[in-house]
Amino acid sequence: MKKWYKQLHWQIIIGLVLGLIWGLIASVSGFTEFTIDYIQPVGTIFINLLKLIAVPLVLASLIVGVTNLNDVTQLSRMGGKTIGIYLVTTICAITIGLTVVNIIQPGDFLPAETQEQLMSSYEGNIEGSAESAQEVIDRSPMTFFVDIVPQNFFKAASDNGNMLQVVFVAILLGIGLIQIPSDKSKSLVNFFDSLNEVIIKIVDLVMKIAPYGVFALMAGVIVDLAGDDIGQALNLLGALGWYCVAVLVGLLLHLFIVYSSLFKMFSKMKLTDFFKAIRPAMLLGFSTSSSSATLPVTMERVEKNVGVDEEVASFVLPIGATINMDGTSLYQAVAAVFIAQALGLDLGLGQQLTIVITATLASIGSAGVPGAGIIMLVIVLQAIQVPVEGIALILGVDRILDMCRTAVNITGDAAVSVAVAHTEGLLGEMHLEDDE
Repeated sequence: MKKWYKQLHWQIIIGLVLGLIWGLIASVSGFTEFTIDYIQPVGTIFINLLKLIAVPLVLASLIVGVTNLNDVTQLSRMGGKTIGIYLVTTICAITIGLTVVNIIQPGDFLPAETQEQLMSSYEGNIEGSAESAQEVIDRSPMTFFVDIVPQNFFKAASDNGNMLQVVFVAILLGIGLIQIPSDKSKSLVNFFDSLNEVIIKIVDLVMKIAPYGVFALMAGVIVDLAGDDIGQALNLLGALGWYCVAVLVGLLLHLFIVYSSLFKMFSKMKLTDFFKAIRPAMLLGFSTSSSSATLPVTMERVEKNVGVDEEVASFVLPIGATINMDGTSLYQAVAAVFIAQALGLDLGLGQQLTIVITATLASIGSAGVPGAGIIMLVIVLQAIQVPVEGIALILGVDRILDMCRTAVNITGDAAVSVAVAHTEGLLGEMHLEDDE
């Protein structure tokens, strides 16, 4: 058995803690510019490496999974289950968020002078988000489905935000391969199978530098938040403390209530064992704030440690990374009500039901749009007639909360893959002697 400090998840945690300490030291000692110029780029390189292998991994593993399936009916059934469970967990997340924020009422704790200071500091950061949100609202209801089908595969594959298009092409290729004689398809299937194995090995190599990448990312987050004055960051966190508490409590409740219920309904897996199996992916999601960047690691952990069959993981997880945003949707609900409370606006039951509907639709409608979290929030605020400018109240702590909600998003994707795999009879045994 490995010594604890040689296990991957502990190395990542150590990297997180040391990055936090360095960021604080840099802010106090004036090493902010050094951190931004020489340490933060290491984290950027690490994220770029993960993003680099995301598209080829999804393409290769999904093609191999479809060709092994040999049953288009089973594939369509799996798709229906995936979308259905994603929608249910998203609605649960929003409902939990609304419940928590109405109980805590964090907006009542924000002094008027703090509101004015935050609004003046961050109001310039939301102009572009309002325009992008309007573009999403103006889309045709069928635009989402039209966007899934690319005009040019190579253009789609050049942008990780177009992951659904890559999934579509991979499924199409897989179906085409099972429609022709095996003697003609064998060489191409073997090629993608070999490519898949190579990429998995590359994931293992990239993960060797994960602790250093996480250290650099965390140091960069603290420096970005605090600048040269750590007191400013602490004052900001103090002013928005109850808002942060509401978001974090909601996320924890969703993790332990919704996902444990999901496992009781669809498998015999223990939630604690599930967390142990995917913790490196959760920690990376927290560090990178990117579901797409973490996707290769999530897929590897779900297949290798959780026991989900490759054809399920390669189908469910890329879709989840694009449209399933449990953590983000919960955050939308808390943020919308918090802003309304801070501005002295009372939201009735009808408006809060509007938040549930709008946030659910926005989580799908804004898929693949850069800065999707803020754009989704603009759409929700417009739907309940709360001034969009109120977003300035929360932008100061958004980066930290984004890390938390991304970790929940990734956990949700993995949990749904377990449920779908169990219903398809494609869930194997767990392997918890991990971090090899």
